[in-house]
Amino acid sequence: MALSKEKMNFLEKKAYNIRKHIIEACINHGDGHAGSSLSCTDILAVLYMDIMKLDVDNPKSKDRDYFILSAGHKCLALYGTLVEKGFESASIMDTYNQLDTPIPGHPDRDKFRGVDFSTGSLGHGLPLACGLAKGLKLRNQSNKVYVLMGDGEQGEGSIWEAAAYASHNKLDNIIAFIDKNGLQINGTTKDVLNTNSLKERYEAFGWEVKEINGHDVKEIHETVSSAPFTQGKPSLIIANTVKGKGLSFAENNLSYHHWDPGEEEANIAREELSKIGKRWHSE
Repeated sequence: MALSKEKMNFLEKKAYNIRKHIIEACINHGDGHAGSSLSCTDILAVLYMDIMKLDVDNPKSKDRDYFILSAGHKCLALYGTLVEKGFESASIMDTYNQLDTPIPGHPDRDKFRGVDFSTGSLGHGLPLACGLAKGLKLRNQSNKVYVLMGDGEQGEGSIWEAAAYASHNKLDNIIAFIDKNGLQINGTTKDVLNTNSLKERYEAFGWEVKEINGHDVKEIHETVSSAPFTQGKPSLIIANTVKGKGLSFAENNLSYHHWDPGEEEANIAREELSKIGKRWHSE
């Protein structure tokens, strides 16, 4: 599906707004999983703003598509996306991870409209997607199930059980993403548990796999729009991304898996956001 210049501009602006929500939430709250949240914003912007079937006024509609954030610590990206979609006002981001907040440090489906699954324990997103997708198939429903995983969690055995199950059951209503930024909490994925052969592994399990630039909204949009890539096969999109994308001092920097911004970094972050934001303000 071709993406018009106007739609591409719209999606890029939404991705920028989501990044701004993430950064401001970290600054105002004092901490947050900034690095991994910033690496997946372009993916979420495309999915929520133009691909997925969603009804903001009826978020539990049986006709909706489903989204599962397997790596729940990336929740700031999801919260920022739901705000941009119109599920809640932007002021809710000021309550991030505070007592009784609807947006805690991991997403809770009972607290925030638009969250389909409570997640946090790594390796559970794809198994959840399999159960949901199988149920939809049994009921002859055409809904799609989107799941976003991290590359660090690919070491979890539950993921590979689910990968085999999805292929065996021909769950072509699953479209999975791997946010491949190359870093996890305790080092590079290459050093902790090398996952560079992900494409070959998933293909061996019977998946159809495409690899893309995870920060190019046009490429993301065109790729996910073509899913399922092969009828009868689950689809995987390996998105090559930059951890900490949008913060010059945090990009590809392991120290910013979890960000506790001081005054100097907060000022730099806001200055960089302001420079990027001039593009949108001049329109």
